[in-house]
Amino acid sequence: MNTRTRPTTTPVPPVEETRYEAELAHGLVKADEDAFAAIYRRWGSLVHTLATRSLGDAHEAEDVTQQVFVGAWRGRHGFRPERGTLGAWLVGITRRKVVDALAARTRRLSLVESAGQDIAPARLVQPAPDEVLDRVLLVEALSRLPQAQRDVLCMAFYEDLTQAQIAERTGVPLGTVKSHARRGLHRLRTAVGPGAAHDTCV
Repeated sequence: MNTRTRPTTTPVPPVEETRYEAELAHGLVKADEDAFAAIYRRWGSLVHTLATRSLGDAHEAEDVTQQVFVGAWRGRHGFRPERGTLGAWLVGITRRKVVDALAARTRRLSLVESAGQDIAPARLVQPAPDEVLDRVLLVEALSRLPQAQRDVLCMAFYEDLTQAQIAERTGVPLGTVKSHARRGLHRLRTAVGPGAAHDTCV
């Protein structure tokens, strides 16, 4: 089901609203796709509006809206009517996804900021413009990597962890960590050039 289409609110008569919501909730738990489509039509606009107001970015709001409904579908068995309404449950998911989006934005900004700083405090000379550019390009290339590869390389680059330490911290097998690192480095070399990627890995 494509949730990229901008949702429209379907009005529901107040007298029928509680029963209608209960039917939709029951359909969701039973994995009824028609019920799920109705849920999206019913609350999609609300979710999108909340995300837009919180993030101030329409594109990010579209992504969060999709994440909310994908999360609702995957986590449908976690819905408990006795704990609140379906609408309130969706709003709760929206808030968590917005927090995640803001945290991801903060991490991106932090990486970009750190890319422009001299990572060797003892150096008194300003880094050359080409060096700063290389770092910015590296951060941009890192942001496009698959999550697993990006996490491994960020721990190696910014925390100076060995592959064995990364495996111990994450619980991922050492062979898998090495594979993520190898593939990620290959992507970085392709994106920013052999010189920049090689210098950063030393």
